Amino acid sequence: MAQQSTPRTTRSRPQLLQAGIDAFSQPDVRAKILFALGMLLVFRFVAHIPVPGVEREALQQTFDNNAILGFLDIFSGGALQNLSVAALGVYPYITATIVMQLGTPLIPRLQQLQQEGEAGRNKIQMYTHWMTVPLAAFQGYAQLLLIQQLGGVSQIGFGGGQAITTVATLMSMVAGTMFLVWLGELISERGIGNGISLLILGGIVAGLPSLIGRGVLTGTGAAIGGIVLLVVIAVVIVALIVLFQEAQRRIPVQYARSTFRGGRMYRQQGQSHIPLRVNSAGMIPLIFATSIMIFPPVLAQFVAQTSDVGWLTNVAEFFQTALSPTGLMYWVGTFLLVVIFTFFYTMVVFSQQNLAENLQRQGGFIPGIRPGRPTQEYITRVLVRITWGGALFLGFVAIVPFFATALTNVQALQISAAGLLIVVGVVLDTMRQIEAQMMMRNYEGFIS
Repeated sequence: MAQQSTPRTTRSRPQLLQAGIDAFSQPDVRAKILFALGMLLVFRFVAHIPVPGVEREALQQTFDNNAILGFLDIFSGGALQNLSVAALGVYPYITATIVMQLGTPLIPRLQQLQQEGEAGRNKIQMYTHWMTVPLAAFQGYAQLLLIQQLGGVSQIGFGGGQAITTVATLMSMVAGTMFLVWLGELISERGIGNGISLLILGGIVAGLPSLIGRGVLTGTGAAIGGIVLLVVIAVVIVALIVLFQEAQRRIPVQYARSTFRGGRMYRQQGQSHIPLRVNSAGMIPLIFATSIMIFPPVLAQFVAQTSDVGWLTNVAEFFQTALSPTGLMYWVGTFLLVVIFTFFYTMVVFSQQNLAENLQRQGGFIPGIRPGRPTQEYITRVLVRITWGGALFLGFVAIVPFFATALTNVQALQISAAGLLIVVGVVLDTMRQIEAQMMMRNYEGFIS
């Protein structure tokens, strides 16, 4: 009997390379990939458009002499160091999204909108956009005040003739953030992958060359062995991130279905599972922890620069040194906050899903567990146990820069934990979406 031919390609090349060639051979998939790449180029172009009144030399010197500003600049891909209209990136939008997610179970109006389907989710999305504007204005003004105190910019404030310059600068930064949000939504709609995540990925990747140049090529005292060890640590951490991102506990579920055949009703059993991820919170706990831990040294630095009270200046300088990204207390606090926020965010998101109620409504049940509240308690108990693994792993990834610096002596090169998670997570998600596009056409993808 002759075998039926299939469109699957013969693998004479490595699978990843062949999958890329197959993806570009499909006109619609190729158009989506090229559209996403084109929008990323637009983003990088916008990241080099400065706001009004920037003094490039003073700004560059300020960032070179301040570790905290350099730490904040990692995720902007150099946009903050250039003080461009995209200096805030999409992080005010991410903050607004997190606030809306956490507020949904607490605000009855948002709960009602969430249950209204697509129309309700569109309204929540609109509220998120509205909240992004004041958050971007507040974050932009705080960063401008800090940079002004350090001598990077001038004429920031609302007194005298400074108001016009300040308002114009803030409007430019807010407009840049909203433009990036629009670009991200365009990528999600017409391109491939999650647009907002791809923009963050683009900023991190764009900042890597200058980061490596400052840490390695400028001769910061790191030996070749230390640099090699740093690369090995990075590879191991990426492999662990992939492992924990994909790890999940599958809870078996059975569905009882009734069908009519020949005038009789037959009951059939269908089997499925509930995938509970070990790391359900993703990168959110790291963003929370980093945002909270970076605030005290920034505030302390601001107080130390402006206060005339001796004891207050001394206290501010102590916290500025102790909670600096180069200090031990900063990393201990980051580890604890990451573990706490991992449990908090996971439970908040899990409570919004109503898994036990949805299972009971669809006629599904977990073998050996009664429907309703016992099912909810069982799933919660399993989720708490596996979340311990995810929380401790995220905490470990968060403090990797401290140990990497201590082991390799590469002082200027910081491995960003959130950056690694974002890069790996976005790449995996994008490859998974391309995989789905290729499998619909009966091609082998990147992962299969």
